[in-house]
Amino acid sequence: QVRLVESGGGLVQAGGSLRLSCTAYTDTTNIYHMGWFRQFAGKDRELVARISWTGGHTIYADSTRDRFTVTIDNIKKTVYLEMNDLKPEDTAVYYCAAYHALLKDPSWGQGTQVTVSS
Repeated sequence: QVRLVESGGGLVQAGGSLRLSCTAYTDTTNIYHMGWFRQFAGKDRELVARISWTGGHTIYADSTRDRFTVTIDNIKKTVYLEMNDLKPEDTAVYYCAAYHALLKDPSWGQGTQVTVSS
């Protein structure tokens, strides 16, 4: 398991911005990409964005592609999610995930609540 700690969630008005951070506190040698997911109340987690450990490859959900940006600082072992023009429908718990070459399943952070008021 990779230990991940997220921060940066909170309450923001519609149209505002937040930056989420996720730091890995274990050996990251075999991590090949990191992802951000979100979970709406009563729903399954869905992918928001994913980035390769080297930062050279990113993918986004269609609903976030034009407003969110995922970046990584692999010296700091930290992945960021910059969220702009937030909408009430972005309200969810956001989770960081690490995909490790030697582990079958991704490791998850504890989640951070993002609430966007209208």
